[in-house]
Amino acid sequence: MPDICPASWCTVHRDRISRNLELALGLVPKGRRFCAVLKADAYGHGIQQVVPLVQEQGVKCIGITSNSEARAVRQAGFKGAVIRLRAAAPQEIEGALEDRVEEQVASRRAAQQIRASAKGGRYKASVHLSLNAAGMSRDGLEVSTEAGKETCREILDCLGERIGGICTHFPSNDRPELQQSSRLFQQQVSWVFENSDLERSDVVVHAGSSLTLISKTAIETDMYRCGAILYGILKPELGFCSTMDLEARVVSLQDYPEGSTVGYDREHRLNRARRLACIAIGYENGFRRLSRNGSVVVGGRFLAPVIGKISMNAIVADVTGADGIQVGDTVSVFGGRGAAPIRPLMAESQFRTIMADLYTDWGRRNYRYYINQ
Repeated sequence: MPDICPASWCTVHRDRISRNLELALGLVPKGRRFCAVLKADAYGHGIQQVVPLVQEQGVKCIGITSNSEARAVRQAGFKGAVIRLRAAAPQEIEGALEDRVEEQVASRRAAQQIRASAKGGRYKASVHLSLNAAGMSRDGLEVSTEAGKETCREILDCLGERIGGICTHFPSNDRPELQQSSRLFQQQVSWVFENSDLERSDVVVHAGSSLTLISKTAIETDMYRCGAILYGILKPELGFCSTMDLEARVVSLQDYPEGSTVGYDREHRLNRARRLACIAIGYENGFRRLSRNGSVVVGGRFLAPVIGKISMNAIVADVTGADGIQVGDTVSVFGGRGAAPIRPLMAESQFRTIMADLYTDWGRRNYRYYINQ
């Protein structure tokens, strides 16, 4: 059953997602396409809530990774292209047939499976030939070797005109490395066309993420695949806004004398009498146990340091001197409407990871409210 009074929750700003998408589309060079990346349940924001926002602005391609994400996209009414942004296990390919997922292919096995399904009339989507191009070295085919070239020829012979895309993923968006990666990818793409019957006009050649889009480095790509920028993770100076707040409640206020220890293993000891607030959020809710030197905003106005080790369902903050703080007050862990909101750089420093990781974790571990303002 849904929690009718969650102790911690995420507020997802649908209007900010729409605005971020509008700004991102404005950065796409004329004539290029845009793929909205909604993997990891739209970075924890909820696919079924985000798909309508993408459709409203005419985006015709969505990127996912799992079958459940593909199904959620289709159930939300999306009729355009759905591309899986990684290699798929045989069972995944079979399970995604109904949702017309365009698979990435870099092996004989995957090519043969898709060919058999296509001959049986069950696989009805295009496929994307995935090249490594000295890139991420995780699931792309490395055609710089003779063995890789031979595999690529077999894939081309096996799938023929069903190949509707050729793709790669750049490992770095540092300007010199990005330019080098782009040149190599285009050289390998040219080799593919020279060794097949594919027509360039029939194939979407795509590479580049949100970081590539904002890099100010011109690359050759028919389509940008962007996720992070939709959720305000990048470029606040261009108007992109954070799209999720994480909040909780004060559940206890107590005064403790000098010398008291706080939390597991007596890690923190009070050097003088302090007033401490117990807040109903912990590592179960994505408040990382390894976080250090963090703070939260209590009552919308008081920046309170978090002390002691993080518990499963609770943290402790020092609210000494904060007049007016009461049990039941809202605590902002990230974002929020107070005078001193926690910003991305501060959150990344406290939790020792990137905002994409935090959003995904928070959104899946806490109740989500959706608002438009």
